[in-house]
Amino acid sequence: MSSAISTQPRMQARRGAQAIVLISVILPPIALVTVMWLAWGSGFGLIDLAIFAGMYLACGLGITIGFHRYFTHKSFDCPRWVKIMLGVTGSMAVQGDLLWWCAVHRKHHQHSDSHEDPHSPHVGRGGRMRRFLYSHFGWLFRIEDPDKSRYVPDLMADPDLRMISRLFPLWVFISMAIPTILGGLLAGSWFGALTGFLWGGLVRVFFEHHVTWSVNSVCHIWGQQPYDSHDHSRNNALVGVLALGEGWHNNHHAFPTSARHGLAWWQFDASWLVIRLMSCVGMARNLKTPSRDRLARAGGADD
Repeated sequence: MSSAISTQPRMQARRGAQAIVLISVILPPIALVTVMWLAWGSGFGLIDLAIFAGMYLACGLGITIGFHRYFTHKSFDCPRWVKIMLGVTGSMAVQGDLLWWCAVHRKHHQHSDSHEDPHSPHVGRGGRMRRFLYSHFGWLFRIEDPDKSRYVPDLMADPDLRMISRLFPLWVFISMAIPTILGGLLAGSWFGALTGFLWGGLVRVFFEHHVTWSVNSVCHIWGQQPYDSHDHSRNNALVGVLALGEGWHNNHHAFPTSARHGLAWWQFDASWLVIRLMSCVGMARNLKTPSRDRLARAGGADD
């Protein structure tokens, strides 16, 4: 009886988390259909495009530079205020709280394309399409909480990051409020607020989610493997551009602590360009990149 009672809160929390994931997966596509219908009736303009692009870049870079390259892989150092800014903007991408996101990603690297990988398209039951869909977003419905004390003890020791993680619902609300307010102010109408919410909020989340999820799925199936990373990670140029440099995934798995993922001159890496700009104005320092000798010994691309 006591064990059944003790597991009841966990089951309720799991159902609640599954409901949140379901909403985050289903609402953005509905919003996309809505804005397509509105656009057909001239409900789309430069203001909507600007809000969408601005929110996509701000929140996307919060994930790529903040959650991924800084918090997860420690590929550079930065002042405290930049750390907090990256934590907040990454949270506004609505991909989970900071500690959970980083723990999942570190687990992925430790067990890449093995049975303990949270989202590999090469393991599990079913055919290729089923495994692809699972690696793309199906794994989210399992709501497995990785052992944070094992994977992110350094991040958990930082009170700023614990606070940012606890306030995740607030950052989600703010990420929806900003485009709504901007749309209303710039268009001078309630309709502008609505389209700002749809384009800069839900539709932006839709595109940002699927681009990020494509790194887990597409970039472990299609692309080039210039380096032996002991897994199926691949460089995919299309995802590389859309995911602000994250699509050079084989490069990243070969050199996980590198702040630069597009290692060749022709591999466009928007996040790396921003990190370099940050370093020029004192927002980033001690940038880690593989040396030319190391790249040559690995037999891959050189810049």
